Amino acid sequence: MTEPQNGAEALEAVITGMRARENALRDRMHAELFDRVPSYRAVPRELLDEVWARHFVRVLGVLRDGRVPPSRDIDEAEVARDRVARGVSLSDGLRAFRRALGAMRDLFIAEATRQGLDPLVVVDRTRALWELADVESVQIALVHREAEISAALFDAQRRAAYLRGLLFGTLSAAEIHSGAAIYGLDPTRAYRAIRARPDTGRGTAQLARSLDTLCRSHGRTAMIAVMDEAVAGVVEAKPVVGDLPVTAGLGPPTALGQVHRSFRTAGRLLDAAAAYGLRGVHDLGDLSWRVAVPSEPELSELLLDRHLRPLAAEGEFGKLIEESVRAYFELGRHIGATAEYLHVHVNTLRYRLRRFEELTGARLDSPDTVVEISWALAARDVQSAAPPSPSLD
Repeated sequence: MTEPQNGAEALEAVITGMRARENALRDRMHAELFDRVPSYRAVPRELLDEVWARHFVRVLGVLRDGRVPPSRDIDEAEVARDRVARGVSLSDGLRAFRRALGAMRDLFIAEATRQGLDPLVVVDRTRALWELADVESVQIALVHREAEISAALFDAQRRAAYLRGLLFGTLSAAEIHSGAAIYGLDPTRAYRAIRARPDTGRGTAQLARSLDTLCRSHGRTAMIAVMDEAVAGVVEAKPVVGDLPVTAGLGPPTALGQVHRSFRTAGRLLDAAAAYGLRGVHDLGDLSWRVAVPSEPELSELLLDRHLRPLAAEGEFGKLIEESVRAYFELGRHIGATAEYLHVHVNTLRYRLRRFEELTGARLDSPDTVVEISWALAARDVQSAAPPSPSLD
Protein backbone atom coordinates (compact mmCIF):
# COMPACT_ATOMS: atom_id res chain seq x y z
CA MET A 1 0.00 0.00 0.00
CA THR A 2 1.10 3.62 -0.53
CA GLU A 3 1.10 6.07 2.38
CA PRO A 4 0.96 9.83 2.33
CA GLN A 5 4.16 11.68 3.10
CA ASN A 6 3.55 11.87 6.82
CA GLY A 7 2.88 8.10 6.86
CA ALA A 8 6.15 7.40 5.04
CA GLU A 9 8.01 9.64 7.46
CA ALA A 10 6.42 7.85 10.42
CA LEU A 11 7.41 4.48 8.98
CA GLU A 12 10.99 5.66 8.48
CA ALA A 13 11.03 6.86 12.07
CA VAL A 14 9.98 3.38 13.18
CA ILE A 15 12.80 1.86 11.14
CA THR A 16 15.28 4.29 12.65
CA GLY A 17 14.07 3.36 16.12
CA MET A 18 14.46 -0.32 15.32
CA ARG A 19 18.03 0.24 14.20
CA ALA A 20 18.82 1.96 17.48
CA ARG A 21 17.58 -1.03 19.46
CA GLU A 22 18.97 -3.73 17.14
CA ASN A 23 22.20 -4.54 19.00
CA ALA A 24 20.51 -5.00 22.37
CA LEU A 25 17.89 -7.26 20.80
CA ARG A 26 20.54 -9.27 18.94
CA ASP A 27 22.59 -9.86 22.09
CA ARG A 28 19.53 -10.97 24.05
CA MET A 29 18.40 -13.34 21.29
CA HIS A 30 21.86 -14.89 20.99
CA ALA A 31 21.97 -15.54 24.73
CA GLU A 32 18.53 -17.18 24.60
CA LEU A 33 19.53 -19.17 21.51
CA PHE A 34 22.53 -20.77 23.21
CA ASP A 35 20.38 -21.63 26.21
CA ARG A 36 17.33 -23.02 24.39
CA VAL A 37 18.92 -24.54 21.26
CA PRO A 38 22.17 -26.19 22.48
CA SER A 39 23.32 -27.27 19.01
CA TYR A 40 23.99 -23.59 18.22
CA ARG A 41 26.76 -23.47 20.81
CA ALA A 42 28.96 -24.97 18.07
CA VAL A 43 28.36 -21.94 15.81
CA PRO A 44 30.82 -19.04 16.31
CA ARG A 45 29.26 -15.78 17.45
CA GLU A 46 30.63 -13.82 14.49
CA LEU A 47 28.80 -16.13 12.06
CA LEU A 48 25.56 -15.66 13.97
CA ASP A 49 26.06 -11.90 13.89
CA GLU A 50 26.45 -12.00 10.09
CA VAL A 51 23.24 -13.97 9.64
CA TRP A 52 21.36 -11.73 12.06
CA ALA A 53 22.50 -8.59 10.20
CA ARG A 54 21.38 -10.03 6.87
CA HIS A 55 17.94 -10.99 8.21
CA PHE A 56 17.54 -7.61 9.92
CA VAL A 57 18.31 -5.71 6.72
CA ARG A 58 15.84 -7.94 4.85
CA VAL A 59 13.15 -7.26 7.45
CA LEU A 60 13.70 -3.50 7.23
CA GLY A 61 13.43 -3.71 3.45
CA VAL A 62 10.08 -5.51 3.71
CA LEU A 63 8.83 -2.92 6.23
CA ARG A 64 9.92 -0.04 4.01
CA ASP A 65 8.57 -1.41 0.70
CA GLY A 66 5.74 -3.66 1.87
CA ARG A 67 6.93 -6.38 -0.52
CA VAL A 68 8.47 -9.78 0.21
CA PRO A 69 11.46 -10.72 -2.00
CA PRO A 70 11.02 -13.85 -4.14
CA SER A 71 12.62 -17.05 -2.87
CA ARG A 72 15.26 -16.94 -5.62
CA ASP A 73 16.66 -13.78 -4.04
CA ILE A 74 17.02 -15.44 -0.63
CA ASP A 75 20.32 -17.33 -0.65
CA GLU A 76 20.96 -19.30 2.54
CA ALA A 77 22.92 -22.18 0.97
CA GLU A 78 26.25 -21.25 2.57
CA VAL A 79 24.63 -20.93 5.99
CA ALA A 80 22.91 -24.30 5.54
CA ARG A 81 26.18 -26.03 4.64
CA ASP A 82 27.86 -24.54 7.68
CA ARG A 83 25.05 -25.61 10.04
CA VAL A 84 24.97 -29.15 8.65
CA ALA A 85 28.76 -29.40 9.06
CA ARG A 86 28.39 -28.28 12.68
CA GLY A 87 25.65 -30.77 13.45
CA VAL A 88 22.74 -28.30 13.61
CA SER A 89 19.54 -30.06 12.56
CA LEU A 90 16.92 -28.58 10.25
CA SER A 91 14.41 -28.36 13.10
CA ASP A 92 16.92 -26.43 15.23
CA GLY A 93 17.75 -24.15 12.30
CA LEU A 94 14.08 -23.34 11.66
CA ARG A 95 13.47 -22.83 15.37
CA ALA A 96 16.34 -20.35 15.62
CA PHE A 97 15.19 -18.47 12.50
CA ARG A 98 11.57 -18.18 13.63
CA ARG A 99 12.59 -16.97 17.08
CA ALA A 100 14.83 -14.29 15.52
CA LEU A 101 12.20 -13.15 13.02
CA GLY A 102 9.53 -13.18 15.71
CA ALA A 103 11.70 -10.93 17.88
CA MET A 104 12.19 -8.52 14.95
CA ARG A 105 8.44 -8.49 14.33
CA ASP A 106 7.77 -7.76 18.00
CA LEU A 107 10.33 -4.95 17.88
CA PHE A 108 8.52 -3.44 14.88
CA ILE A 109 5.14 -3.57 16.61
CA ALA A 110 6.54 -2.04 19.80
CA GLU A 111 8.32 0.77 17.93
CA ALA A 112 5.28 1.37 15.66
CA THR A 113 3.08 1.71 18.74
CA ARG A 114 5.53 4.12 20.35
CA GLN A 115 5.76 6.21 17.16
CA GLY A 116 1.98 6.15 16.62
CA LEU A 117 2.19 4.53 13.17
CA ASP A 118 -1.10 4.15 11.30
CA PRO A 119 -2.69 0.83 12.48
CA LEU A 120 -3.47 -0.12 8.87
CA VAL A 121 0.21 0.16 8.03
CA VAL A 122 1.09 -1.90 11.10
CA VAL A 123 -1.32 -4.66 10.03
CA ASP A 124 -0.07 -4.57 6.43
CA ARG A 125 3.60 -4.76 7.39
CA THR A 126 3.00 -7.43 10.03
CA ARG A 127 1.26 -9.53 7.39
CA ALA A 128 4.26 -9.00 5.11
CA LEU A 129 6.62 -10.20 7.85
CA TRP A 130 4.52 -13.34 8.32
CA GLU A 131 4.77 -13.95 4.59
CA LEU A 132 8.53 -13.38 4.74
CA ALA A 133 8.76 -15.97 7.51
CA ASP A 134 6.93 -18.51 5.35
CA VAL A 135 9.05 -17.83 2.26
CA GLU A 136 12.31 -17.97 4.17
CA SER A 137 11.29 -21.10 6.12
CA VAL A 138 10.62 -22.95 2.88
CA GLN A 139 13.89 -21.76 1.39
CA ILE A 140 15.88 -22.63 4.52
CA ALA A 141 14.34 -26.11 4.60
CA LEU A 142 15.15 -26.64 0.93
CA VAL A 143 18.79 -25.59 1.08
CA HIS A 144 19.29 -27.41 4.41
CA ARG A 145 18.04 -30.67 2.89
CA GLU A 146 20.27 -30.14 -0.12
CA ALA A 147 23.22 -29.47 2.18
CA GLU A 148 22.43 -32.63 4.19
CA ILE A 149 22.36 -34.70 1.02
CA SER A 150 25.62 -33.17 -0.21
CA ALA A 151 27.25 -33.76 3.17
CA ALA A 152 26.01 -37.37 3.24
CA LEU A 153 27.37 -37.97 -0.26
CA PHE A 154 30.70 -36.41 0.67
CA ASP A 155 30.91 -38.53 3.82
CA ALA A 156 30.06 -41.66 1.86
CA GLN A 157 32.71 -40.86 -0.75
CA ARG A 158 35.31 -40.13 1.92
CA ARG A 159 34.39 -43.34 3.75
CA ALA A 160 34.64 -45.35 0.53
CA ALA A 161 37.99 -43.77 -0.29
CA TYR A 162 39.34 -44.71 3.14
CA LEU A 163 38.06 -48.27 2.82
CA ARG A 164 39.53 -48.60 -0.68
CA GLY A 165 42.90 -47.35 0.56
CA LEU A 166 42.74 -49.77 3.48
CA LEU A 167 41.92 -52.76 1.26
CA PHE A 168 44.47 -51.91 -1.43
CA GLY A 169 47.25 -50.98 0.99
CA THR A 170 47.72 -47.39 -0.17
CA LEU A 171 47.27 -45.63 3.21
CA SER A 172 50.04 -44.52 5.51
CA ALA A 173 50.05 -45.63 9.15
CA ALA A 174 48.87 -42.15 10.19
CA GLU A 175 45.99 -42.26 7.69
CA ILE A 176 44.98 -45.72 8.89
CA HIS A 177 44.84 -44.61 12.53
CA SER A 178 43.05 -41.32 11.87
CA GLY A 179 40.46 -43.04 9.67
CA ALA A 180 39.99 -45.79 12.24
CA ALA A 181 39.16 -43.16 14.86
CA ILE A 182 36.61 -41.55 12.54
CA TYR A 183 34.90 -44.77 11.46
CA GLY A 184 34.98 -46.71 14.71
CA LEU A 185 37.67 -49.27 13.89
CA ASP A 186 40.11 -50.43 16.56
CA PRO A 187 43.73 -50.60 15.28
CA THR A 188 44.61 -53.02 18.10
CA ARG A 189 42.16 -55.67 16.90
CA ALA A 190 42.43 -58.17 14.04
CA TYR A 191 40.13 -57.76 11.05
CA ARG A 192 39.21 -59.97 8.10
CA ALA A 193 38.60 -58.63 4.62
CA ILE A 194 35.40 -59.71 2.91
CA ARG A 195 34.48 -59.56 -0.76
CA ALA A 196 30.99 -60.52 -1.95
CA ARG A 197 28.58 -60.57 -4.85
CA PRO A 198 24.80 -61.02 -4.82
CA ASP A 199 23.56 -64.35 -6.17
CA THR A 200 20.29 -63.06 -7.59
CA GLY A 201 18.82 -59.79 -8.84
CA ARG A 202 19.52 -58.14 -5.48
CA GLY A 203 21.61 -55.01 -6.02
CA THR A 204 25.04 -54.48 -4.53
CA ALA A 205 23.85 -51.50 -2.44
CA GLN A 206 21.14 -53.62 -0.83
CA LEU A 207 23.62 -56.44 -0.24
CA ALA A 208 26.08 -54.00 1.35
CA ARG A 209 23.42 -52.81 3.80
CA SER A 210 22.38 -56.37 4.67
CA LEU A 211 25.96 -57.54 5.19
CA ASP A 212 26.81 -54.47 7.25
CA THR A 213 23.88 -55.22 9.58
CA LEU A 214 24.81 -58.89 9.89
CA CYS A 215 28.50 -58.17 10.46
CA ARG A 216 27.71 -55.65 13.19
CA SER A 217 25.56 -58.10 15.15
CA HIS A 218 26.52 -58.81 18.76
CA GLY A 219 28.42 -55.51 18.99
CA ARG A 220 31.08 -56.43 16.44
CA THR A 221 32.74 -53.79 14.28
CA ALA A 222 32.47 -53.77 10.50
CA MET A 223 32.95 -51.43 7.57
CA ILE A 224 31.20 -52.47 4.35
CA ALA A 225 30.73 -50.60 1.06
CA VAL A 226 30.04 -51.12 -2.64
CA MET A 227 33.32 -51.29 -4.54
CA ASP A 228 33.97 -52.09 -8.21
CA GLU A 229 30.55 -53.71 -8.84
CA ALA A 230 30.95 -55.89 -5.76
CA VAL A 231 30.71 -55.50 -1.99
CA ALA A 232 33.87 -55.27 0.08
CA GLY A 233 34.96 -54.37 3.57
CA VAL A 234 36.51 -55.41 6.84
CA VAL A 235 34.82 -57.43 9.60
CA GLU A 236 35.82 -58.75 12.98
CA ALA A 237 34.22 -62.18 12.60
CA LYS A 238 32.74 -64.45 9.96
CA PRO A 239 29.13 -63.37 9.45
CA VAL A 240 26.29 -65.87 9.60
CA VAL A 241 24.30 -64.97 6.48
CA GLY A 242 21.53 -67.55 6.71
CA ASP A 243 19.33 -67.40 3.60
CA LEU A 244 20.89 -64.19 2.29
CA PRO A 245 21.54 -64.79 -1.45
CA VAL A 246 25.25 -64.03 -1.46
CA THR A 247 28.56 -65.58 -2.41
CA ALA A 248 31.50 -64.20 -0.48
CA GLY A 249 35.16 -64.81 0.22
CA LEU A 250 36.56 -64.08 3.67
CA GLY A 251 40.28 -63.50 4.12
CA PRO A 252 42.29 -64.51 7.20
CA PRO A 253 42.42 -62.26 10.29
CA THR A 254 45.22 -59.71 10.25
CA ALA A 255 46.24 -56.36 11.70
CA LEU A 256 44.37 -53.39 10.27
CA GLY A 257 47.50 -52.13 8.53
CA GLN A 258 47.94 -55.49 6.77
CA VAL A 259 44.31 -56.06 5.83
CA HIS A 260 45.12 -55.55 2.14
CA ARG A 261 46.74 -59.01 2.20
CA SER A 262 43.57 -60.50 3.64
CA PHE A 263 41.66 -58.70 0.87
CA ARG A 264 43.69 -60.38 -1.88
CA THR A 265 42.90 -63.76 -0.35
CA ALA A 266 39.23 -62.83 -0.02
CA GLY A 267 39.14 -62.09 -3.75
CA ARG A 268 40.61 -65.48 -4.63
CA LEU A 269 38.16 -67.20 -2.30
CA LEU A 270 35.21 -65.35 -3.83
CA ASP A 271 36.29 -66.35 -7.34
CA ALA A 272 36.73 -69.97 -6.25
CA ALA A 273 33.39 -70.14 -4.44
CA ALA A 274 31.65 -68.64 -7.46
CA ALA A 275 33.41 -71.12 -9.76
CA TYR A 276 32.02 -74.02 -7.68
CA GLY A 277 28.55 -72.45 -7.63
CA LEU A 278 28.63 -72.13 -3.85
CA ARG A 279 26.49 -69.77 -1.79
CA GLY A 280 27.42 -68.25 1.57
CA VAL A 281 30.65 -66.95 3.09
CA HIS A 282 33.75 -69.09 2.54
CA ASP A 283 37.25 -68.85 3.99
CA LEU A 284 40.40 -70.92 3.50
CA GLY A 285 39.23 -73.40 6.10
CA ASP A 286 36.14 -74.11 4.02
CA LEU A 287 37.72 -74.41 0.56
CA SER A 288 41.25 -75.54 1.53
CA TRP A 289 43.26 -76.66 -1.52
CA ARG A 290 40.18 -76.40 -3.75
CA VAL A 291 40.71 -72.65 -3.96
CA ALA A 292 43.59 -73.32 -6.39
CA VAL A 293 41.64 -75.45 -8.88
CA PRO A 294 39.80 -72.67 -10.81
CA SER A 295 43.05 -70.75 -11.28
CA GLU A 296 44.95 -73.69 -12.81
CA PRO A 297 42.92 -74.67 -15.90
CA GLU A 298 45.85 -76.34 -17.72
CA LEU A 299 46.58 -78.65 -14.80
CA SER A 300 42.87 -79.37 -14.45
CA GLU A 301 42.60 -80.39 -18.10
CA LEU A 302 45.63 -82.67 -17.74
CA LEU A 303 44.16 -84.47 -14.73
CA LEU A 304 40.70 -84.71 -16.27
CA ASP A 305 42.26 -86.36 -19.33
CA ARG A 306 44.24 -88.70 -17.13
CA HIS A 307 41.61 -89.78 -14.58
CA LEU A 308 38.04 -89.03 -15.63
CA ARG A 309 37.63 -88.70 -19.38
CA PRO A 310 38.76 -92.32 -20.04
CA LEU A 311 35.56 -93.39 -18.22
CA ALA A 312 33.45 -91.98 -21.03
CA ALA A 313 34.24 -95.11 -23.11
CA GLU A 314 32.02 -97.09 -20.71
CA GLY A 315 28.95 -94.93 -21.36
CA GLU A 316 26.47 -94.92 -18.46
CA PHE A 317 28.58 -97.38 -16.54
CA GLY A 318 31.44 -94.89 -16.72
CA LYS A 319 29.23 -92.38 -14.91
CA LEU A 320 28.57 -94.97 -12.19
CA ILE A 321 32.31 -95.54 -11.87
CA GLU A 322 32.95 -91.81 -11.42
CA GLU A 323 30.12 -91.54 -8.89
CA SER A 324 31.57 -94.47 -6.95
CA VAL A 325 35.11 -93.06 -6.95
CA ARG A 326 33.81 -89.68 -5.77
CA ALA A 327 31.85 -91.25 -2.89
CA TYR A 328 34.82 -93.49 -2.02
CA PHE A 329 37.07 -90.45 -1.64
CA GLU A 330 34.49 -88.35 0.22
CA LEU A 331 33.95 -91.16 2.76
CA GLY A 332 37.62 -91.55 3.52
CA ARG A 333 38.16 -94.54 1.15
CA HIS A 334 36.12 -96.78 3.43
CA ILE A 335 34.66 -99.62 1.32
CA GLY A 336 31.82 -100.58 3.67
CA ALA A 337 30.60 -97.03 4.30
CA THR A 338 30.79 -96.19 0.58
CA ALA A 339 28.84 -99.29 -0.48
CA GLU A 340 26.17 -98.52 2.11
CA TYR A 341 25.97 -94.91 0.92
CA LEU A 342 25.60 -96.01 -2.73
CA HIS A 343 23.16 -98.83 -1.82
CA VAL A 344 25.29 -101.46 -3.57
CA HIS A 345 27.05 -104.64 -2.47
CA VAL A 346 30.69 -104.21 -1.45
CA ASN A 347 31.74 -106.54 -4.28
CA THR A 348 29.91 -104.30 -6.77
CA LEU A 349 31.81 -101.32 -5.44
CA ARG A 350 35.13 -103.20 -5.57
CA TYR A 351 34.46 -104.10 -9.19
CA ARG A 352 33.77 -100.47 -10.11
CA LEU A 353 36.95 -99.28 -8.40
CA ARG A 354 38.99 -102.02 -10.08
CA ARG A 355 37.48 -101.06 -13.44
CA PHE A 356 38.50 -97.43 -12.78
CA GLU A 357 42.10 -98.53 -12.29
CA GLU A 358 41.99 -100.58 -15.50
CA LEU A 359 40.61 -97.70 -17.59
CA THR A 360 42.94 -95.01 -16.22
CA GLY A 361 46.05 -96.98 -15.30
CA ALA A 362 45.95 -95.34 -11.85
CA ARG A 363 46.32 -97.02 -8.48
CA LEU A 364 43.80 -95.88 -5.85
CA ASP A 365 46.23 -96.72 -3.04
CA SER A 366 48.85 -94.28 -4.36
CA PRO A 367 49.05 -90.95 -2.45
CA ASP A 368 49.83 -89.05 -5.67
CA THR A 369 46.82 -90.61 -7.37
CA VAL A 370 44.58 -89.62 -4.48
CA VAL A 371 45.67 -86.00 -4.86
CA GLU A 372 45.30 -86.01 -8.64
CA ILE A 373 41.86 -87.63 -8.63
CA SER A 374 40.63 -85.26 -5.93
CA TRP A 375 41.79 -82.35 -8.08
CA ALA A 376 40.13 -83.80 -11.19
CA LEU A 377 36.83 -84.27 -9.35
CA ALA A 378 36.98 -80.66 -8.11
CA ALA A 379 37.71 -79.51 -11.69
CA ARG A 380 34.64 -81.46 -12.81
CA ASP A 381 32.60 -79.56 -10.20
CA VAL A 382 33.88 -76.26 -11.55
CA GLN A 383 32.94 -77.26 -15.10
CA SER A 384 29.49 -78.37 -13.97
CA ALA A 385 28.88 -75.07 -12.17
CA ALA A 386 30.04 -72.90 -15.09
CA PRO A 387 27.39 -71.55 -17.48
CA PRO A 388 27.46 -73.08 -20.99
CA SER A 389 29.61 -71.33 -23.55
CA PRO A 390 27.68 -69.26 -26.13
CA SER A 391 27.07 -70.97 -29.46
CA LEU A 392 29.19 -69.89 -32.41
CA ASP A 393 26.43 -70.69 -34.87
